[in-house]
Amino acid sequence: MTIEVWNFIDSGFCSPAYNMALDEALLEWHSEGEIDPTIRFYGWNPPTLSIGYFQKAEKEIDLEAVKKAGLGFVRRPTGGRGVLHDQELTYSVIVSEEHPKMPKTVTEAYRVISEGILEGFRALGLDAYFAIPKTEEEKQGLKNPRSSVCFDAPSWYELVVEGRKVAGSAQTRQKGVILQHGSILLDLDEDLLFSLFKYPNERVKERLQRNFKNKAVAINEIASSHVSLQQAWEAFQKGFEKGLGITLKPYTLSDEQNAYVEKIAKEKYSSDSWNFRR
Repeated sequence: MTIEVWNFIDSGFCSPAYNMALDEALLEWHSEGEIDPTIRFYGWNPPTLSIGYFQKAEKEIDLEAVKKAGLGFVRRPTGGRGVLHDQELTYSVIVSEEHPKMPKTVTEAYRVISEGILEGFRALGLDAYFAIPKTEEEKQGLKNPRSSVCFDAPSWYELVVEGRKVAGSAQTRQKGVILQHGSILLDLDEDLLFSLFKYPNERVKERLQRNFKNKAVAINEIASSHVSLQQAWEAFQKGFEKGLGITLKPYTLSDEQNAYVEKIAKEKYSSDSWNFRR
């Protein structure tokens, strides 16, 4: 039986607008049959706060604090809540909804794609497992999150180690294609993260931050030895191959493709009309 070959793009550290534009372009190219299913790894320069498609930027985010911290800011094309992209590996997966490996429902497709992340954690020696909300209260919590912070609670089939969330992902489906992207935390500055959101008062902020420590954790807080970005890159590349039963081959954008991404970045993801649209 031949193993399916998918593209692998290591795009290094890019601007917030370019990162989101490239994910959008890959979705478009795959929908048009120009490229095979693709997995991409990337970082952020500068470190960036991204918000979900449906979030209200000015209502939920302290934009002055974002600017003061020297962070980038961008709205994702996917749902979910605010994520501080700093000391992490960010991944995206682009694959057709009709792909034989992809279940029809969003949550089940999440599970299949996240098998790759699960295997990546295992390659680093961490005992990760999928979060499955059991009680009615937990399920309602997913529909009505208490906080604007992404890692505040695990969603269906997100990855958990020792009861705490270690990866946060979001998904959109457009033009018959699934785009799932997410953050795998290596280290996390909680004080910085919690300084970027608006709260009714200081007491609420302190309570949410205190609770957060019990709900989320970065790899280097729990790994037996320090995990570098390079080690994470390699572990999760192997993880996706094993979890999805595929082989990854390097893919490099042409000059023409890169110019197209730059155009989307400039016209859409750099614009206030996109980032502050709600």
